[in-house]
Amino acid sequence: MDLETLLSFEWGIMMPEFIILGVLTIITLLDLFMPKTQNRKILGWIGFVGILAAIVSLAGLLDKDVASILYDTFRLDAFAKAFKLILLVGAGLVMLLAISYEPKEGMKEYRGEFFYLFLAALLGAMIMTSSGDLITLYVGLELLSISSYVLAGIRKNNLQSNESAMKYVVNGSLSSAITLFGMSYVFGLTGTTNLTEMRDVLMVIHDSQHVYLLVIAFLMIFVGLSFKIAAAPYHMWAPDVYQGAPTPVTAFLSVVSKAAGIALIVRMILSIFAAAATNGPGSTSILVNMEPYIAIVAAVTMIIGNVVALRQSNIKRIFAYSSIAHAGYLLVAVAALSLFMFDSLWFYLVAYLFMNMGAFAIIQLVTEKSDSEDLSHFAGLYKREPLLAVAMGILVLSLAGIPGTAGFIGKLNIITGALVREQANYLLVGIMIATTVVSYVYYFRILAQIFFKQAPEGSESLPKIKIPVGIGIVIIVCVAASVLFGIFPNLAFDFLQTQFYEFGDFLR
Repeated sequence: MDLETLLSFEWGIMMPEFIILGVLTIITLLDLFMPKTQNRKILGWIGFVGILAAIVSLAGLLDKDVASILYDTFRLDAFAKAFKLILLVGAGLVMLLAISYEPKEGMKEYRGEFFYLFLAALLGAMIMTSSGDLITLYVGLELLSISSYVLAGIRKNNLQSNESAMKYVVNGSLSSAITLFGMSYVFGLTGTTNLTEMRDVLMVIHDSQHVYLLVIAFLMIFVGLSFKIAAAPYHMWAPDVYQGAPTPVTAFLSVVSKAAGIALIVRMILSIFAAAATNGPGSTSILVNMEPYIAIVAAVTMIIGNVVALRQSNIKRIFAYSSIAHAGYLLVAVAALSLFMFDSLWFYLVAYLFMNMGAFAIIQLVTEKSDSEDLSHFAGLYKREPLLAVAMGILVLSLAGIPGTAGFIGKLNIITGALVREQANYLLVGIMIATTVVSYVYYFRILAQIFFKQAPEGSESLPKIKIPVGIGIVIIVCVAASVLFGIFPNLAFDFLQTQFYEFGDFLR
């Protein structure tokens, strides 16, 4: 590629990524040359400002028509912009948690590493949402994954953190290998790594042997990516990793990484397998034929996530299984393959972003200085810190899907989308409703500890929980958004319709 061709590309559509990359580089260099005695929190604030700048840059691109550069390997369409907005807002909130994070064993030695590794993971997630080619897609996936492995084990003197990193590396590497194996089948059959060119080739495929290989490729890719979003039965790594990782990293994995994983699943299966027919042109696509498999994974995920959570006493493990269950809810929207799939996924991820991130902010405050993350530490929180208790109550009710909260509207949209089809999946919707009712047991157990249980003896003498500015901002924003989008959901839907045009340019 000569210089003239390189300069002819419309690099402006990558401005959010360039900003994150530039800030990441600056933080890395500053951390290298700053005196070891100097507080590294300033690096976190620089990173936070960089994320805000990327959000502003993305906002300037919202009204831009679909565009692609680098021979269609990087694509900016409504889908990419919508999911990048979720990723950047979630990353900004996680950065505020990370700035204020002070574990008992301290974090002074590796705080700088934390910030630039986190930005590297964010950059990988952003590249994934805009990938128009299997190569850039996999590069983004691995950048996110490898950075996440290190972040999970960054508390070097904590055995649980070391264990979580080890389990995450083993399971994550396995899932990446399975995904890559599935991608290699599709590449071998089409002779290209470009998603658009793949779709054009697959639309005219009719050889039964090729279709058989494509079905294997679909299963491999879907299984590999199901590991990434902690969907059952590929969820076994999540509880231990969520428990052992630093709380900001747990929040990042449960929200930002999961949103990137869902975006990747939708981008791949709709771009590739929705175009591949099972019996030649005009017949049912492979994706439609594999819908029952997606539905089974969604059902098993919801059942395992909500039922096993009933037996947990560690607050982070409870939220790990809650996150698994929410992955199942999201897969219900994917399995439905309805016209409202994009809207349902986007709104639910927005709602989940705020309600889960706010809950982890409060979990971080309550458990930070303790050697234990047992649920009993929340006993009597209402008497100790009434405002924190009320905030946690609102966020937990939203996670449970109680009317008047964003979580309720999100679940309602998914259920509606699954039922509007000509062949509505009543069984899957029934499982979703039933498991949501089951989730009330462990969510209300948290509320019972906060509002009705007596505080442990001696807790009256404990000092008031000091709320850092960053965590205070996270809690206020998350509680306000959870209530606002629950009462006025049209604020989000109107924004979605006016800015992203129902994702009409997804396959253009």
